[in-house]
Formats: sequence, structure tokens, C-alpha cells
Amino acid sequence: MIGGGRGAFIGGVHRLVAAMDGEAELVAGAFSSDPERSRASGADLGLDPQRVYADFAAMAEAESAAPPDQRLDFVVIVTPNDQHYPAAEVFLKLGFNVVCDKPLCMTLVEARRLQALVKQTKLVFALTHNYTGYPMVKLARDLVRTGHLGNLRKIVVEYPQGWLSTPLERTGQKQAAWRHDPKRSGMAGCLGDVGTHAENLARYITGLHMQELCADLTSFGPGRALDDDANILVRWEQGVKGLLHSSQISAGELNALAIRVYGTKAGLEWHQQRPDQLITKYLDQPTQIWDRGTGYLPPKIAAVCRLPAGHPEGYLEAFANLYREAFRAIRAQVAGKPVPKDTDFPTIADGVAGMAFLTAAVTSGRAGGKWRRVPR
Repeated sequence: MIGGGRGAFIGGVHRLVAAMDGEAELVAGAFSSDPERSRASGADLGLDPQRVYADFAAMAEAESAAPPDQRLDFVVIVTPNDQHYPAAEVFLKLGFNVVCDKPLCMTLVEARRLQALVKQTKLVFALTHNYTGYPMVKLARDLVRTGHLGNLRKIVVEYPQGWLSTPLERTGQKQAAWRHDPKRSGMAGCLGDVGTHAENLARYITGLHMQELCADLTSFGPGRALDDDANILVRWEQGVKGLLHSSQISAGELNALAIRVYGTKAGLEWHQQRPDQLITKYLDQPTQIWDRGTGYLPPKIAAVCRLPAGHPEGYLEAFANLYREAFRAIRAQVAGKPVPKDTDFPTIADGVAGMAFLTAAVTSGRAGGKWRRVPR
């Protein structure tokens, strides 16, 4: 693991979900840019001090020289955004599979370089857009792809939060501080942090790419260099229209990621804070609610449900589903076998698409909301 030491949130989540199915063990790490904190974090986790490093470059050098029976099968990158590209590049070049937090990197140029490197090395690269691991999100995708909604017309996707309604970054709160530092977060604030999840969710369910967008990006927080609220009109492929909204100043909101997709025959609706249910709506029949864990679900959806209906599954279980699928690919790669074609996890291509979205949105916002094409 690179990053994710003391005081970090997402590192602990990754450690939990990667271990949930008993398929992976944490054995090495560079857990902080502060060498002392990295060593302390490694001690907290009970690791061999010899495999706890001051930085990812030292880790890469030492671990690449390890005997085959001790060699890492993959690395997990859970640092702030500015370290995603250099860490991923180093480990890919040394032959390690990579799991990386989103967004992929700082620029679209970096994203395409990593994509070329993944193609060249034929290694596994998983990007943790973890909301795609929810069973009812997979059901929504299945319904769209099988024509249940008819021809698509409109997509409305949103991710409002309220945790940055006050200038929390000025209090020394670690998670808030780096997210509003352009040198560490990149070109976007809220849009890069949670807006990319909304974009990925819409593309995962519908299979459609954005073609053009018109973005209104705002920094409500005093002195903030990056956006904390985004409102975007979108033109998807196939003439589909819609909008994407992300915010971290929506007072009272927690993690209200939600999507609505409308077609010529029906619509669907899913809310991350009520993840066990998918709602479908019709022109000529009553609204239907699908429940996770029930016997009427298609077999491939039932296969990713971990508990019986009525026992709530949530964020951690969905995240673990992503890891379980990535492990199918990594296991094959380590064994020198072809990666199964039916694996279902976000890849380097999703990371490039996310950076193309951010590039177009930030460019549009800086131009006063002019329409911009989304690069492919």
C-alpha cells in the first residue's frame, strides 16, 4: 500500500475490503510522505519493519528485488491525487499490477501515458470507482443493456455532500486541506473528488460516453482555489441528454449519490444511501421496487449479493465486490494465464474517461460555461 497511514480515511477502507474475502494480505507499504509516520503506521498494522518504507520509490526498488515467492502481486495507491501518476508509473514499469484510487491522475496527458503503459506491460490496472460494485447498480446496468427501458432519452446523476459548507480546510483538517490545494488535488476540487463518481456511475449503467458538456463551476468557500459545486448540462451519445450535479456545500447532505435514467418505455432510479433497492417506473403500470438478495433477481446479480434480503449491505460490501473481481484478473496475471474476459471492475480506460470529463468540464467552466467536446 502506498499512502493510507495514520490520519487517512480511505486507506483503512481499502485494507478492510481487500481482506473481506480472505484473498489478500497486506505485507508492505509506504504509508506516508513523512517517513516517521510511515514507520509508525506499519507498526500499527503489525508489518515487518523491513518492508515498511520511507517513500514509494524506496519501496519499488526493494520490492522489485524480492525473491519470487515473496514478490508483491499488486500495489494499492491511496495517496492524494498528485502521487497517483508517479507511483503507478514506477510500479507498472517494474512489473507490478496496480489498484489505484480515483481520479486516475492530474491531467489527461498523464492518463493517456498510463494507459499506454498498461497496454504495453499487459498488467492489471483497477481504478476504485467502488459504487459500481453495488448489486442494484449492476441490475440497473442489466436492465438498460437488455432494453427494459427502451431507447434512452435522459440521464440525471448527482452527488451532493455538505461537509465543506464551512472552510474546514482552514482548521487543519487533513482530508479537506489537500482536496483544495491545486498542487495536490489537480484541476478540480469537488468535481474531481465526487463528480467523477457521478460520471462513472452514469457511464457504467448506460454504456454511453459524454460527447459535449456545458459546466458552471463555483467556489463558494472563501479563498478556495478549486470548485466546491458543479452544475453541468450534458449531451451523451445517441442523442441522450441530461445533467450532472456534484456539490460539497449542500448543507445537510451526506453522500447522496443518485441516478435517474429515462427511456421510451420506462425509467429507473437508484440512491446510494438506500442501496438495497432499485426503482423502475413505467408509462402504463405501477412503479416497481427491486430488493437486493431476493430470489427473483437474475443469477449474475444474485451472485454479487452477500447477505439475505433485509440484512443491509452497503459501502464496504460493494467495495469488496470490486476487489473480488480485480483479484480474478490479478490471480490470472500472476499465474501467467489470460485474464478472464468477463471480469467486472473499473479499468485504466475508466480513468482516462474520467480525466477527459474533468478536462472538458474545467475548460468549459473557465470559459464561462461554453459548450466543450469531451475528448475520447
